[in-house]
Parts: sequence; structure tokens; C-alpha cells
Amino acid sequence: MVSNTSATHTSETTGVTVPPQRVQQSEAVREAAAGLAAVERATARLLQVVEGMDDAAARGASALPGWTRGHVLTHLARNADALVNLLTWARTGVEHPMYASKADRDVDIDEGAPRSLWLLEQDIVAACGRFSAAATGLGDTAWQAEVAMTGGRLVRAYQVPWKRVSELWVHMVDLAMGVGFDDVPVDVAERLTGEALAYYRLLDSRPSVHLTVGGRSWDLAGDGAVHNVTGTPGGALAWVTGRGDSGVSGDVPALPSWL
Repeated sequence: MVSNTSATHTSETTGVTVPPQRVQQSEAVREAAAGLAAVERATARLLQVVEGMDDAAARGASALPGWTRGHVLTHLARNADALVNLLTWARTGVEHPMYASKADRDVDIDEGAPRSLWLLEQDIVAACGRFSAAATGLGDTAWQAEVAMTGGRLVRAYQVPWKRVSELWVHMVDLAMGVGFDDVPVDVAERLTGEALAYYRLLDSRPSVHLTVGGRSWDLAGDGAVHNVTGTPGGALAWVTGRGDSGVSGDVPALPSWL
């Protein structure tokens, strides 16, 4: 079975809270450090992509329906700030929600999307810097703190860097600027695939899946007979994050909506 490496959440469908996974402090610190290193690498790749854009490209359509690349870049900046809120919560013990509300989040993205590429880039760089500073300022014990993502999903602070890694890579592909899921490092793609499947396990309805990627496999217990699916690391990650099933094969079922 897939281990719930994304720890735990309050199911949006059942309202049942599953306690977040608690690990030894030393392991939490290691997990956080690994996640932050992966954030740094993904951020560097994102900035390379942005440097290859111009204003026309920023106004062009992304792979997400209804969103330009400016929408995606603005979302990535605001997501960094939202995760800073969670790290602040972990550091202080005072609740700091990711966003004031979904409506505020959506307005911020819509208002930021039409900006010039220069402003979009400066926003991304500054927001990524704020996230890095917040993570650097977190003491070892704080990485064990419980915080809540949107929808009330509970995670440990050491998992927050990996949430950022997921946002960076998935939306980098959404920019449709030449980065694909096969560009995601294999170890990162496999970890994010496992975390995505762990999320699906919290839902009331989901298919039963046995997913094989190279020498690794995951089992998702669900409804009906088991669907045997194989794929590349990037193809599997694309499938489990709702970005298409062209990179997987076999008896491929439809998955629930991705977040």
C-alpha cells in the first residue's frame, strides 16, 4: 500500500480528521531539508522558464482552461506567500490560514495576471525569497507542528516544503513553455505521485488501482476491481494530478478531481 507520506487531512467529503503522521524530530528535520533542497532546484528551473518569456508569452494561454501564463505565475507567487503563512503558524503557534478566503485568493490571481512580465518575475522572485526566509527561520522543533491547508487538511510543517515542490513542478508544466512531466526528477516525481495517491485515499469514492512505475508500485484501495496501471515517472505524476493519461497504460480508470 502507498504510505501516506502527505500525512493527513480532514476529508472534504466526510469531515473526518485523520491525525497527521508524527515522526521523530530528526526525521522531520531531514524531510524538511530534503523538501527545501527540492524547492530550490525547482525554483531555479522556474526562473529559467520565466527568463525565456516575454510580455506576449505571459499574456498567452496556459494549459489550464481560462488561465493565462500570467495567472499561473501569479498563483505561484501567492502560493509561496500562503505557505509562508503556514510556516509562520508553525513557528508561532498562532493560526495563520493560507488565504483569507477562496474569493480573496481568486481576486488576487485575476488582478495580478495582466501585469507585465517584469512585474510578474519580480513578484515570483520576491515571494520565493520570502518562503526561503521563513523556512530558514524555522527551528527544529517547529517542523513537527500541525498546520491546516485549505479545506482544513492537516499536515505537519515538515511537509510544507513538499507542497511547494508539487506546486512548482505541476504549474511549471501548466505554463506550456517547454517543461514537461518527464523533466521532473525521478525521485521527486515518485514522491509526489505517492502523495497524490494518499490524498485520493481520503475520499469517499475512488477506484482501486495498482500503479507500477519502473521498480516501484503503489496500491490505492477503493471501489470495485483493481485497475492495473503502468507508466513512466512523469506520466504517472501527470495522471494522478489530473493532467492527462497519455503517460500511463493498462486498465486506466478515471480519477476523482484533483484538489
